[in-house]
Amino acid sequence: MGFFDKLFNTKSTQQEETTSKSNFTWRQLEDISQLDAVEELSEEKLVVIFKHSVSCGISNMVWHQFQNNIDFTNEHIEMLYLDLLANRDISNEITRRFRVLHQSPQILVIQNKEVIHHASHSAIRLSNIKELLPS
Repeated sequence: MGFFDKLFNTKSTQQEETTSKSNFTWRQLEDISQLDAVEELSEEKLVVIFKHSVSCGISNMVWHQFQNNIDFTNEHIEMLYLDLLANRDISNEITRRFRVLHQSPQILVIQNKEVIHHASHSAIRLSNIKELLPS
C-alpha cells in the first residue's frame, strides 16, 4: 500500500469510500493533514474535491447527479469527497490554502498544487472535468 493509500484509507469512518454507478471510487477527506498529500498527488494526476452538505437538498441533488454520471476511471484523476457538516475545518483550510471562496456544493479541480477549475451549485458539470482529463 502506497503513501497516499495509507493516508486516505484510515478506516476511521463507516463511509470512508463511496463508489459511483460506474465503480468509480471517491475517497473521503477527514483530516486537514490530508491536504498536504492532496497537493503532492496533484503533481501526478488531477485531484477533484467535491464539498457537499448532506443537509442541503440542492447539494444532495448535485452530488447524486454528478456521481451517477461518472463514466471514467480513477486512472488519471483522484476524486475526494468532503462532508461539510462533519469537517468544516477542512473546508476552511481549503479556502485559505487554495484561495477559493467557500460554497456548497462546490467542486475544485487541483493540478500542480493550484486550482485550475472550480464551480458551485448548478455550475458543477462533469463535462468540465472530463475536458481536463488527458486524452
